[in-house]
Amino acid sequence: MTDDKLSFKRSACPLSSLLDLFGDKWTLLVIRDLMAGKRRFGAFQESPEGIPSNILADRLKRLDGLGVITRERYSDRPPRYEYRLTRRGAELLPVMQSMCRWGQAHVADTWTPPDWFFDATPDFFAPGPAGEENED
Repeated sequence: MTDDKLSFKRSACPLSSLLDLFGDKWTLLVIRDLMAGKRRFGAFQESPEGIPSNILADRLKRLDGLGVITRERYSDRPPRYEYRLTRRGAELLPVMQSMCRWGQAHVADTWTPPDWFFDATPDFFAPGPAGEENED
């Protein structure tokens, strides 16, 4: 459905638009961690890349605003949230799988993702037809 699409003015090129959304050095790592089962802020901070807390907060807020993730409050004092991929976010999986395969083939000393990562489909993270959000 066209109404669900995001819009950008810099370029009509789909690759350029994708890079506008996910082209920094942290955003895809946050999505990777969500795919690996991380749900809470502290868990994202434990990743080996060491994302600074202010950047992590910004990326989570931006991804939520784009409809790539949802957040659900699990504590009122202090306010704390759990994050999950929406269907839009889950549909990044084939892109992530392809990027990992390329990295393994062309970048020295990279680790191999677990088998489940390459066996998974977007339905694993957010069941439903394309364009529908996962409503947990």
